[in-house]
Amino acid sequence: MSLRKLNVKEIEILKKHECFADNWETISVKDGFNPENIRNVTFAGNVLLGKFTDKITFPDGLEKHSGIYNSYLQDCEIGDNCYINNVANLVRYNLEERVVIENCATVVTEGTTCFGNGIEIDVLNEGGGRSLPIFDLLSAQIAYMLVIFRHDQKLIKQLTRIIEAYVNTKKATRGSIGKGSKILNTGYIKNVFLGKSAFVQNAVRLEEGTLASTAAAPVHIGDGVIAKEFIIQSGSKVDGSALIDRCFIGQGVKIGKQYSAENSAFFANSEGFHGEACSIFAGPYTVTHHKSTLLIAGMFSFFNAGSGSNQSNHMYKLGPLHQGILERGSKTGSFSYMLWPSRIGVYSVVTGKHYSNFDTSEFPFSYITEEEGKSHLTPAMNLFTVGTRRDTGKWPSRDRRKDQVKYDLIHFDLFNPYTVGKILDGYNLLKSLVEKTPKKQEYVQHKGIRIKRLMLKTCSKYYDMAICIYIGNELVKRLNGAKNNLKSLIDLQEKLFPSDIKSIDKWIDLSGMLISENDLKRLIDQIGNNEIQTVDELTKHLKFYYDLYEERNWQWCCRLIENRMEIKLEELTADKLIQLVKDWETSTIKFNNMILKDASKEFDQTSRIGYGIDGNNEAVDADFEAVRKSYESNSFVIDLQKETEVISKISKELIEYLKDLT
Repeated sequence: MSLRKLNVKEIEILKKHECFADNWETISVKDGFNPENIRNVTFAGNVLLGKFTDKITFPDGLEKHSGIYNSYLQDCEIGDNCYINNVANLVRYNLEERVVIENCATVVTEGTTCFGNGIEIDVLNEGGGRSLPIFDLLSAQIAYMLVIFRHDQKLIKQLTRIIEAYVNTKKATRGSIGKGSKILNTGYIKNVFLGKSAFVQNAVRLEEGTLASTAAAPVHIGDGVIAKEFIIQSGSKVDGSALIDRCFIGQGVKIGKQYSAENSAFFANSEGFHGEACSIFAGPYTVTHHKSTLLIAGMFSFFNAGSGSNQSNHMYKLGPLHQGILERGSKTGSFSYMLWPSRIGVYSVVTGKHYSNFDTSEFPFSYITEEEGKSHLTPAMNLFTVGTRRDTGKWPSRDRRKDQVKYDLIHFDLFNPYTVGKILDGYNLLKSLVEKTPKKQEYVQHKGIRIKRLMLKTCSKYYDMAICIYIGNELVKRLNGAKNNLKSLIDLQEKLFPSDIKSIDKWIDLSGMLISENDLKRLIDQIGNNEIQTVDELTKHLKFYYDLYEERNWQWCCRLIENRMEIKLEELTADKLIQLVKDWETSTIKFNNMILKDASKEFDQTSRIGYGIDGNNEAVDADFEAVRKSYESNSFVIDLQKETEVISKISKELIEYLKDLT
């Protein structure tokens, strides 16, 4: 870039335009600079000015000529075709080309700052001990290791060192505003980095933070927002007078409608409206939309909070020291209450008010209800609900992340080694409880919660059905891919089944990413032994294990097949494979029919209350169908019925294929 000093004529023009400078010699300009579009500006310190030749289009469609008007600039670099107007103080900032700043009180960099990088927030436990250093490349997986594995001091020390090295690269005494960014009608901005195409409008105060905006996925900060000590990743939107204090906001997140959050982390595609968050670890797809909802000192992912959901994180003894875990896919009903510490198993639903501590992590897909002041558990019943089925289908389609780089690594499968491993635990535990519980006993007490004895056998059968579906899903997927090429049973055994099948190890949900315990241990060893030196290397290693999912999933499934059938894979006959396919077909169709039965409740007579209020029964039905349509025409119902037909067709084709194997 070729720079020069202002010439005499340019200084005269600037003075004529009521511009002032402490020292005109400290102002540099690019070749092609024209002072015509600089008016009523005061310059102080070292200032660099680009060219102002183009018009800028504003969000309302208005066009204004680039330039600097009615503003104070100190120690700034202004890129080509920027538009600055009515800015009382623009101090120590570098602006890339086509940046707009209009009607702002102060945009300043003060002292040495890392723009929110390195700020430590107290997530999950208000009492501290799980501090999370936030930075603009943070992922849910890195955060999970930092927060959950505090017992591994070697790991924490190395992760902290890696992050500190990255944070040090962010230290600066001048701020930066990326190409195409716009700051309009905003009060006070101090020590904030803005990436490309960031959009800030009508905000009150932004302090010590990063808007990691990109051209592909801009960050939007809107009306009335006050944010201090924060990181906001690409594609996220914070508006509606939200209050953000010491928070991390990941990619594709929405925060607004007067939401208040402090010492909390929100990862990919989470949403927070109306309510309040304090010290939460909100994994991917954590959603809370309602007033009077308080999420405090908890860990969530794929979570939906009912209106008025609340938790208590201490019992007024030693302070706010307790924490709660709601594993992936859980929900809370309206005005539910839980006393921490408690832990809720995957894809479970909590309703009512619970004043005791319990652990249901061994019973996935459960209902947790309150009856006469006691906490009750009904295992497996959430397997067959419309909500569970719809949620698992909608999450991938609602991924708002537009950047090519997606920091949070997410596996969406409903049935996978993690959830099925939990189902196996529940299945074995229920069988054990059946054997140990006297028939005259009405309830079983397990880890702080009651289970009806009469439900033990029934719920274990439901778990067994889910295991059959998982095995069938994985087997059918691979048989479908192999049937055109493998014509003999020997070829099928050699090429379809992995040669190295390890024992069934535990799997971990690393806040969205599913990984075997052995692979996670390997990764932790790599970090602890200093084999990983940078954040970039750490991210690549995580991606490597993320991409291993399909291979590891199939290995785990094959070992499960061997254990259930009590036979080695190489001894599997065509008849036994056919039996697995038949079991899959039977279980999946039954599973779908149970979901359809649950869906039909949305069309029964009770659901019609409030329709056709001024007419007879015919008017009620007509009004209901005009608004809700019929069960037969519902898209969810139609899709599930079609899926059942496809399952039967696939099963028939695979059975014929297996019969023909030589």
